[in-house]
Amino acid sequence: MGAIHTCTGVRDGENQRMIIDRLKSSRLIPVIVLNDANDAVPLCRALKAGGLDVAEFTFRTAAAAESIRRVRNDFPEFVVGAGTVTTIEEVRAAKEAGAQFAVAPGCNPVILKAAVDAGLPFFPGVATPSEVEQALQAGCRILKFFPASQAGGPEMLKTLNSVYGHRGVQYIPTGGIGETNLAAYLGTPGVLAAGGSWMVPSSALKEKNWAQITEATRKAVELAKR
Repeated sequence: MGAIHTCTGVRDGENQRMIIDRLKSSRLIPVIVLNDANDAVPLCRALKAGGLDVAEFTFRTAAAAESIRRVRNDFPEFVVGAGTVTTIEEVRAAKEAGAQFAVAPGCNPVILKAAVDAGLPFFPGVATPSEVEQALQAGCRILKFFPASQAGGPEMLKTLNSVYGHRGVQYIPTGGIGETNLAAYLGTPGVLAAGGSWMVPSSALKEKNWAQITEATRKAVELAKR
């Protein structure tokens, strides 16, 4: 699988292949909105206890970069990404913090170029055929399908795959995914992994209920394996 799949050129091809293989193996990406970077390490300890070594910290809060930095220091075996990356400054901050990939809700050519310049594997967001083609033009083959439920769910993904599957496009659907529909998404051709926050509910984070997060993660991992 070539480095072009992640919109970053060829200089980190081996690292990019490792990331893609890990996502393909886990099939799950917990999307984390963290307000306190002090919670990052115990949270990832809970994810690991539940069977996951992948995490995405969104730049919807000021704690994202420091959370990524701490997890990369304490859990080098984790694959850690930056989510909701929508500015050039966030691309640079994600890279400097040690993020191994970044994800955006949309497909902004300016942000794509910034990711290429930073050498950061990047998964832009798409919801329509036109956006898929824009991403393909930029050299991207792994795309975030967002917002998944509102954009047509598994049926829309089946349609997109029937048109672009021969181009090697793979999707990470995110938005409205949980225990009740995870199997439908993961069973859809062209889906690499599914992202979501149901494994890390805000109430559990607020209460620092790491046991609840471990249990939710364990259930999700078991479902993904089936």
